[in-house]
Amino acid sequence: MGKDITMKTFEKDRRDFMKKAGSGLLATAAGSGIALSALQAHAAQSAVTQTKKTQAAITPKKALQMLKEGNTRFVQGNMLKRNLMKQVKATASGQFPFATIVGCIDSRGSNELIFDQGIGDIFSARVAGNFVNDDILGSLEFASAAAGSRLIVVLGHTECGAVKGACDDVVLGNLTQTLANIKPAVAAVSGYDSDRSSNNNKFVHAVTEKNVVLTVERIRERSAILLDMVNKGQIGLVGAMYDVHTGKVTFM
Repeated sequence: MGKDITMKTFEKDRRDFMKKAGSGLLATAAGSGIALSALQAHAAQSAVTQTKKTQAAITPKKALQMLKEGNTRFVQGNMLKRNLMKQVKATASGQFPFATIVGCIDSRGSNELIFDQGIGDIFSARVAGNFVNDDILGSLEFASAAAGSRLIVVLGHTECGAVKGACDDVVLGNLTQTLANIKPAVAAVSGYDSDRSSNNNKFVHAVTEKNVVLTVERIRERSAILLDMVNKGQIGLVGAMYDVHTGKVTFM
């Protein structure tokens, strides 16, 4: 009888062990499946390098959506995976960017980073105060009419030192003439009579936004080539603001 009890106990222990082992294997398999799915999802988020074919398939509306999605990824910390040296080699014989950004020289607003774009994805024209002159207009015409870019974005940003300098009538070498390009925006913002200096954050923000609006207008007024392309729906032209506190871009 003692032997029978021993055998029954052994058999029960064996069954319990097999159940636990089986559960462990299932859990491991499930975990592996989840991990594999995560890896596959991550792989699906790898960036592509723009080609003539992919550029041709992008409309101005799609280009804007791509930038919006890129900024969302940047804010959320879910940037696409890129092999930059692979993109260097892929774009060596030709570039096919889908958008052009006219932005400020500010170190906190790298266009490629805040829109989560790689090598060969966007043209980037940068100058303190994100205004346009003949040289930048010529560059925009090249980007759009010659190189096929589908969208122009004039991008201002919060806490802009150039705008603050224009508000305060700063005089400093060649910077004086640079800031003169922003003065029309300062003059165009009414009110704030109690304090129209950089000490008034609301005034500075209003001038920054107005500067974006006026720059968009100048592009339309001073480039017949770009205006014609906009009117024909070949390219888009929009303004936007980048918040250096949050990383978010708001399109105007």
